[in-house]
Amino acid sequence: MSDAAWLALCRINGLGPQRQQALLERFSHAAACFQTGAGLLQDLGLSAKQIQALQKDPDDLIRPADRRWLNSPDTDLCRWTDADYPPLLRQIPDPPPLLFIRGQRSCLNQPMLAIVGSRSATALGAATAEAFARSLGETGLIITSGLALGIDAAAHRGALASGTVAVLGTGADLIYPRTHLQLAHQIIEHGLLVSEQAPETAPHSGLFPRRNRIISGLSLGVLIVEAAENSGSLITARLAMEQGREVFAVPGSIHSPLSRGPHRLIRDGAKLVESAEDVLSELGPLFGALCQARPVTAADNWQPDDPHQAKVWAAMGFDPLTAEEIAARCGLTLGELSAILLEMEISGYLTASPGGRFCRLPPAP
Repeated sequence: MSDAAWLALCRINGLGPQRQQALLERFSHAAACFQTGAGLLQDLGLSAKQIQALQKDPDDLIRPADRRWLNSPDTDLCRWTDADYPPLLRQIPDPPPLLFIRGQRSCLNQPMLAIVGSRSATALGAATAEAFARSLGETGLIITSGLALGIDAAAHRGALASGTVAVLGTGADLIYPRTHLQLAHQIIEHGLLVSEQAPETAPHSGLFPRRNRIISGLSLGVLIVEAAENSGSLITARLAMEQGREVFAVPGSIHSPLSRGPHRLIRDGAKLVESAEDVLSELGPLFGALCQARPVTAADNWQPDDPHQAKVWAAMGFDPLTAEEIAARCGLTLGELSAILLEMEISGYLTASPGGRFCRLPPAP
């Protein structure tokens, strides 16, 4: 019933991530959102058709493709309420409440860096992306990209041995473009396919910009290798900047149209990089914190050495609190608290809840 409810939420027309989160905040879990009575839904900004759909049994809303997904041993769901929901993705304004995944689930909580660029990559650009992916992957970073032609595919290939995540703009049961079917199967063996779209969702131009926010949202930063001025990769870079992530760009020839995107980003403040070491030096301590991330459940006797973290831990319980409430209890500014909360979440000692609240994770059973 619970997993069917998650899928049913995805099948209600127009019920995007923010409204789904509002429902989850109100009712705590997906199954409780259904058959609750229309009166309890009136103030959530839902349409009459959406409220009517929520009066139904979730099994009446899901489709045969959803049932196949739930019954397959090779497919999985990562829910907003799961302890291993990617901590960095929680930080973006509209994180997907549900991720459809295929492959190695453990990749979700490893440090990631996105490499994206032109679909019409030059041979040199593809070789550059593959070399960066291989070098950065060897340091412990999981390379994320969008499985598109050109730079994306080169980045995935470079990181196959170390681990790579492909974020799809289709349902995770469909591979687009079809020429990357073999590459997708290799990624499943060594990494992960991820999508917020329900099974059998076909390619549509409007889905790919939304996909890009997940690519950047999963990642510590985004590296652009070759991009024309109107490239979709620049959307990913803009989203990364809005999400507070690092943006890196590889410069190119002033005569190449595919250099204009990276050069524009550099003029706008992106970091010019020529080697994997340039990227790692900019990522700094956050990458180190992610590399040393502890298991996602906290130990009974864990006490942080850092006095600010200890103060935050003491101020929190297992009931969710807003950042403002925690800051008031600790005497910290929101800016100081934000960095502390992120480090503690990455280390597995607390989790973010719908509505921008935070609480301790329970001890391991």
